[in-house]
Amino acid sequence: MAPHDLHPITVAIERRIDPSAAAEAMDWMHTGTELAGGFDGFLGSGWVRSGEGSDLWYMLYRFRDITTLESWEQSPERSSWLAAGRGFAHEVRSERRTGIEGWFDAPRATHVEPSGSRPTDDTATGPVQQPVPAAPPRWKQAVTIWLGFFPTNLLASWLLGYVPGFDEWPLVGRILLTTVLLTPLMTYAILPFVTRMLRPWLQRRR
Repeated sequence: MAPHDLHPITVAIERRIDPSAAAEAMDWMHTGTELAGGFDGFLGSGWVRSGEGSDLWYMLYRFRDITTLESWEQSPERSSWLAAGRGFAHEVRSERRTGIEGWFDAPRATHVEPSGSRPTDDTATGPVQQPVPAAPPRWKQAVTIWLGFFPTNLLASWLLGYVPGFDEWPLVGRILLTTVLLTPLMTYAILPFVTRMLRPWLQRRR
């Protein structure tokens, strides 16, 4: 398996829903979330409508890696669920996001309508009706990555300086060890923390 296949993957799906079947569609969406939640590697999901009265609905779900995602996507449970919605739901497009793109936009999308939160009465309106937010500009992503990488790399370099003989290692060996240590730390701890702290700034529009 290639290294990039180990990153969490977010799938964004745009569907057109028959307005006359909105209530049925909400139950169908919740059922899909609950089914996906029973699969290994499921990290969360959410769905929104593009606006009041719009027939465009967006569903997002996230899995730990490509293997667990494909296990869900190729499952008979998902096939049966999709078949149940064919009468009122029509897929327009689907997009997978991983790596840096996933760090910045997936956490915002996967909590719009939490798993298992069904409407409690006939007056419930379902999920928040707002557009799915786009990823921040590339320059903001670059600044965010740098803010996480610089102090982490500085601390790692300082600590490794205490390893006996480390300064005498070949340059390639020192960089190899440093990147092996820092890559998982950045992916699973530092970047999620930094993006969470900078969320208001990352989401801010002009």
